[in-house]
Amino acid sequence: MINRLLVANRGEIARRVFATCRALGVETVAVHSDADANAPFVAEADQAVRLPGDTPGETYLRVDRILDAARRSGADAVHPGYGFLAENAEFAAAVADAGLTWVGPPAKVIAAMGDKLAAKTLLAEAGVPMLPSWTDTADVSDFPVLVKASAGGGGRGMRIVRDADGLAESVASAGREAAAAFGDGTVFIERYVERGRHVEVQIFGDAEGRVVALGDRECSIQRRHQKIVEEAPAVVPESVRTALHEAAVAAGRAVDYLGAGTVEFLLAPGGEFFFLEMNTRLQVEHPVTELCTGLDLVGLQLLVAEGQPLPAAIPASTGHAIEVRLCAEDASAGWRPVAGTLHRFAVPQVAAEFGGLSGPGLRLDSGVVAGSVVGVHYDSMVAKLVAWGRTRTEASRLLASALARAELHGVTTNRDLLVRVLRSPAFAAVEIDTGFLDRHSEVFAPLLPAGQLPVVALAAALASAAGRRAEARVLAGLPSGWRNVPAVPQVTRFTGPGGEIEIRYRLDRTGALAEWSADPGTADPTVALVEASPDRVVLDVDGVRRAYRVHRVGSEVFVDGPDGTASLTELPRLPLPTAELAAGSLLAPLPGAVTRVHVEVGQRVSAGDPLLTLEAMKLEHPVLAPIDGVVAELPVPAGGQVRTGAVLAVIDNAEETS
Repeated sequence: MINRLLVANRGEIARRVFATCRALGVETVAVHSDADANAPFVAEADQAVRLPGDTPGETYLRVDRILDAARRSGADAVHPGYGFLAENAEFAAAVADAGLTWVGPPAKVIAAMGDKLAAKTLLAEAGVPMLPSWTDTADVSDFPVLVKASAGGGGRGMRIVRDADGLAESVASAGREAAAAFGDGTVFIERYVERGRHVEVQIFGDAEGRVVALGDRECSIQRRHQKIVEEAPAVVPESVRTALHEAAVAAGRAVDYLGAGTVEFLLAPGGEFFFLEMNTRLQVEHPVTELCTGLDLVGLQLLVAEGQPLPAAIPASTGHAIEVRLCAEDASAGWRPVAGTLHRFAVPQVAAEFGGLSGPGLRLDSGVVAGSVVGVHYDSMVAKLVAWGRTRTEASRLLASALARAELHGVTTNRDLLVRVLRSPAFAAVEIDTGFLDRHSEVFAPLLPAGQLPVVALAAALASAAGRRAEARVLAGLPSGWRNVPAVPQVTRFTGPGGEIEIRYRLDRTGALAEWSADPGTADPTVALVEASPDRVVLDVDGVRRAYRVHRVGSEVFVDGPDGTASLTELPRLPLPTAELAAGSLLAPLPGAVTRVHVEVGQRVSAGDPLLTLEAMKLEHPVLAPIDGVVAELPVPAGGQVRTGAVLAVIDNAEETS
């Protein structure tokens, strides 16, 4: 029996495991870095043990510190979650050697499947279909190919290469990324299948040797080889589904699988499929399987870890579930991950968190709450929103609607992209594969049309004016800026999507909107003010009434309306002088470490040339020359840490230096 479980992970997956433990009466222990000291998962655990430091290498990847935490807290079992040490065979062995129950497959199985090259050889002998692969670049003659990390997963260390010229650098870059993410830089090369779909099968094995398939999932919508939309079941012919399940079970039986695992396949357009990898852990997308089967997969993990058999009857999959991964990313800055404080996190219509959904509805699994800080030390996923419906259409419509109306303030996310994908005609028609986003550039458009920004900014300005009047000590009943003799309009300036925007407006003695204009702006629509308060503005725009929810934090103003959301920063009327940066300065987009410097001071560069590589939030971010010129300054050496806004390099314009 497991009495006290330590979760060797953080964020959303730790909260997910704790939820099942509470339902089963199992005590919980969290481990946390200094950066996570105030995180929700720490507060929800019965006990918590500090792991000194912030980075994964100092904390969640330290086997010795985690085992010490288990000893000090009296835990008798360890759940690895996913990521970090979840697929580390040495960690699994160390847990077992310490006399603790390991909630996962045995170390020998993790080791066998963790080496993807060895796994392919082993499972090919069991009859599982395989793609051709190579370890030596000289042996590769057919393109395109996919460079993959031998250890780990999640798309880390993965590169598509379409010709021989880019192969060597892609292998080197993938190796560096894999080493940073998993501590193992080994990569291999595999034939790339155009228009392939990523389909996986959830398997479970118990101590009696029984291995079963609990359904399948479609995970083809990916960006940078990272899944962002997953669904169950996959939309495939029943004959293909049966063959996928049989191959997955054969893979599990070949290694005497125990616990939860996922066998991932690449499905070709003609119906052929090929083994990709076996993940020896719980998957991020496990909730879609739970919603379609009614099973608690974490509960099954604990059951099997205690040596009990799987239920004799496995429920059939019913309905359809779709999950999206909400990530802290900035589309306007090349989808770089972002950090910051999540001032508001509110998703409408959520019926359950971390499980317990019965019937059509929404489930939220999040690592954050309002007020949480999204830091720079870990990956960018902040939450998962999952919808279950009787049909795929019902689930996608419900999910898109809730996402579009969610209030996500303070941290830029990929929400607009997810909504666009879910509402895409191609997605509705199941015209999907791993290259979906490459072909459908229209889904990258923000939900808020650029032409609607002036009206949204007007709503923000009117809310600010209403806030000032509410705080006024005298004459609070007069409209903002009102004069007996109309003079100049009120002016509010913001920075937002596309740059700076100036709103001019005047209210009459009744508080009605007498005039307004925006610069820059399209042909200004006819707008009437219906009502305005500090947090809600209702406007009549060309005869259509529109309500805007306004949330202000300092100078930041977040406006949620029927067309989308805008994040604006109100500029001061009398700005203070600031230090002027040297022309050609390149600034760090987020905190991180400079891992490599590719140029020297005095070197001539062309626009687009790589200057240096910044590593942050587990990803490499190349810093490129914006213009032709000469490198004038490189203030940060390789290995140096930088804050957001720090000068990384200065490029002198080529014309000025010639």
